[in-house]
Amino acid sequence: MVDLKVDLGGLGLACPVATASGTFGYGFEYCGAVDYSKVGAVTAKGICLEPWPGNPMPRHCEVPGGLVNAIGLQGTGVEQFLNVTVPFFDQMVRKGENSDVKLIANIWGRSVDEYVEVARRIGDAVDALEMNVSCPNVKAGGHTFGQDPKVLEEVVSAVRKATRLPLVVKLAPNVPSIVPYVRACESAGADALSMINTLPAMVIDIEKRVPVLANRTGGLSGRGVHPAAVKLVYDAHAASKLPILAMGGVYEAKDAIEFLLAGATAVAVGTATFSDPGTAGAVHDGIVAYCERHGFKSVAELTGNLLV
Repeated sequence: MVDLKVDLGGLGLACPVATASGTFGYGFEYCGAVDYSKVGAVTAKGICLEPWPGNPMPRHCEVPGGLVNAIGLQGTGVEQFLNVTVPFFDQMVRKGENSDVKLIANIWGRSVDEYVEVARRIGDAVDALEMNVSCPNVKAGGHTFGQDPKVLEEVVSAVRKATRLPLVVKLAPNVPSIVPYVRACESAGADALSMINTLPAMVIDIEKRVPVLANRTGGLSGRGVHPAAVKLVYDAHAASKLPILAMGGVYEAKDAIEFLLAGATAVAVGTATFSDPGTAGAVHDGIVAYCERHGFKSVAELTGNLLV
């Protein structure tokens, strides 16, 4: 038997496969379509202080190799999340053999104070917090924090003081080097990193000569970003001892194993879930088969285990 347990910065996971924020709703919408016994954690979609409408339609577009979206972090707000979402998640998902599934709240704000207040209100209602400091399609907040290491360190440090939960920071990929941002998170007290967020992208309707998305630009996810994501995870792992929740183009076990060998502790399935809700389960099974085939007794042995 392969030991699938991993430790993501103090967040113990029964297996190394999670679902990525923004692609899995609030965690319970896939009941009946997903085998939650093969999911270590669910990351709920972004939560801020108040209900947020997101961007106008149209706000997503399929492209070769992935999806460009500008949802704009539409969400219910922290009070609805606490009063309705969390209890419903517990009722629908965390029962029987699924009782170990962890719930991670993705949080964002338009100011340091807003980040802090969301973290404070959530308290210990969830198992961990993921800070979105890098959303490329929101005109205020998130994305600005992920583009300056000093500002990033400030906001992470402030949230660190406001919560005792494991704190995971989701980093922007569109920077000259990921290293200063990784070190800023480490210095500020982050427990783990989440990477990568989507890459800034744009799609144009050449017949109408207008952008396809109402927001004009959005974020690219899916198979097309995977090699770039693997390289960034490799760079981050080389620069820091912080565990990494890796995502970006995980469609099969091979993609996840690449992330683990590059330095990730766990992986998250995102865009692939839209076309096949069973992806996370298939990735789980594929990781087990790989470990058995290569003689690894635990999945933790894969992290950073490149023969170079």
